[in-house]
Amino acid sequence: MTILRRLLPLVVFTAWVVPQAAAQSTVFVVRHAERADAGSSGGGMMASDPELSDAGRARAAALAALLKSANVTAIFATEYKRTQQTAAPLARALGIQVTTVGAPATAKLPEMIRSAGGNVLIVGHSNTVPAILKALGIATPVTIDDSEYDNLFVVTTGPQPTMVRLRFR
Repeated sequence: MTILRRLLPLVVFTAWVVPQAAAQSTVFVVRHAERADAGSSGGGMMASDPELSDAGRARAAALAALLKSANVTAIFATEYKRTQQTAAPLARALGIQVTTVGAPATAKLPEMIRSAGGNVLIVGHSNTVPAILKALGIATPVTIDDSEYDNLFVVTTGPQPTMVRLRFR
């Protein structure tokens, strides 16, 4: 079963959620897709800036297919290849540029999102996504294991931000 087929329920859910939140921004937050060096054995160190694996490219394409009708008006990603490559298929599909945000600058994202207006995709890392969600006003702590690439956090902004954590496998 392809990733896209497994995402069909998520697509239907997102198509329902986004119109419900039309008066507010919806922020989609993901960790980058699978890295080419993920799961490598032998005790060697992982590369500091790896490309996406074949599975990662497939997941990035599935993310683009999922969000292409979600009225995303801005995409933010860190400077690393894996986040840029995760964001690229959606950016191409929508004809928009990915705004590069240095990994340590996550505290600036809420203001950047407000300035962008509309719905936004943020592509981060297992160690930055929790901080991004916190900066967006989500009080519930989130952890992401190094082996997890299937989380999609849907945050509805506003006075009382809400979050739904979805997994697409």
